[in-house]
Amino acid sequence: MGAGATSTGRLSRTDAEWLDRDGYLLLRDAVPAAWVEPLRAAFDAGELANDRWPVPRGPGWRHALVDLDPVVRKVCRLPALLAGAAHLLGAPFFVMQVEGREPRMGGGAQALHRDGGDPALTQFVAALVFLDPFGPANGATAVAAGTHRGEGLDAPAGQARPDAKVLRGEAGDILLFDASVLHGATCNDSGARRRSLLVNYALETLRADHERTLAVRSVRMDTSETFEPAGTG
Repeated sequence: MGAGATSTGRLSRTDAEWLDRDGYLLLRDAVPAAWVEPLRAAFDAGELANDRWPVPRGPGWRHALVDLDPVVRKVCRLPALLAGAAHLLGAPFFVMQVEGREPRMGGGAQALHRDGGDPALTQFVAALVFLDPFGPANGATAVAAGTHRGEGLDAPAGQARPDAKVLRGEAGDILLFDASVLHGATCNDSGARRRSLLVNYALETLRADHERTLAVRSVRMDTSETFEPAGTG
């Protein structure tokens, strides 16, 4: 293990195989129940009007500045999340940022897309930490399994796919996914709350780029800790 790096744990074989095959993993009840209300409170206290961010946000969403909250920071370091990120990235990485997001009634719909740079390289891993029940009625995320590697990368972004699955679950569930898998939020038709935290992990080799854009992305938390997959180094 590299000097000063924190070693992560490992996923179970079943979870690792699922993540490799589909590019995402839905972790049920991953957030301790006692954390959910404090996380909701952090979201509501941190919500900022869309025009108060360094880069204005779209009107179909609520956005919350939460990265200094101690419970939010504990969520970013949940062992299951670190193990999943380590499995996908396969090299030292860090927590790049975390913010709150919620689709407003009638808003939130996204075309299926990939995040990050070259989709053939897994450089980023994301986690959506759900703070409210979620499903097709209130803008849950749709994911197209297997579109993160191999022939799956031939699937174009921006097009509807009949095999894209709209996820559903409860507060405290976490969606962990390779940023190269096609995904996108759906429309919040019901207006029911669907608060979430979006956590991003990035390869350590991208740290310099990250540090140059901290202010633009409203990152305030300490992101200096490096994590290293178990058994490497």
